[in-house]
Amino acid sequence: AVAGIAAGVAMPAIYASAAAIAPPGRESGTIGVVLTGWTVSMVAGVSLSAVLADLVHWRAVFAAVAVLSAIALAALSMTSLSDVRKSGPAPSPFVALAIPGIVPLLIACTAFMTAFYGVYGYLGDHLHQDLGEPVSANALAALAYGAGFGAAAFLDGVIDRIGARRVMPFAYLLVAVVYVAIALASSNFVLILAMIAIWGLANHFGLNVLVMRLTALDPSRRGTIMGLNSSVTYLAVFIGTTSFGPLYSTFGFAICAIVAAVLMLVAAAAGSWRPPPPIKP
Repeated sequence: AVAGIAAGVAMPAIYASAAAIAPPGRESGTIGVVLTGWTVSMVAGVSLSAVLADLVHWRAVFAAVAVLSAIALAALSMTSLSDVRKSGPAPSPFVALAIPGIVPLLIACTAFMTAFYGVYGYLGDHLHQDLGEPVSANALAALAYGAGFGAAAFLDGVIDRIGARRVMPFAYLLVAVVYVAIALASSNFVLILAMIAIWGLANHFGLNVLVMRLTALDPSRRGTIMGLNSSVTYLAVFIGTTSFGPLYSTFGFAICAIVAAVLMLVAAAAGSWRPPPPIKP
């Protein structure tokens, strides 16, 4: 629980800091590096922690995390980046909900993350139970996703040139198409691995533009805004895994991917929403 609280504080701070230190015109590339690091840590962390637990002990995993945390703390303490502190009480997350444009983006985040965790949560079981692949196939799927996600970092400059607002709906529509492709390829292991790699690439763009738009809403309240984003993300983890479970057990993995595609249409609609122009007297 304490580690979860710490992660819940650290992730919004990391995203907000990345947006704050990014050179003008290179926000997407800077945030993309952070997102790629997060994905690499997820893919490598899950795989290596399982190996470490088998070879040494499960407590060795927590010891390794503690060492890595100490290294991160030491690296942060040696940076020359200044930390701007604000006087007065910290803004309430509920007050941040009044920021124009934040609610549609949080809706997009909810749909985006629910679709991801709903599909990813049952991907491993599908590979093992339905396709008859060994448990090690889960690691291959994670590597394919991470490879696609990381490769997309080389294309982040496109977002800076076109603009996150314009890219977001198309990025989410691309993810929707990928989910349909995953559903069609769900009976073939090689094809589904290829689709998972493309899934990682498309999700990189979707997550990048989401973070860019959220951090640009109100630079003075980036931390609070990204805290809301993290809360919505972890709520989507719960919604995705619990709601897609009955779908998966009753209708199969392909239907889960189709439902995820529908959710991405919701995300695309929310991401393209613009407030109506003010009525002139």
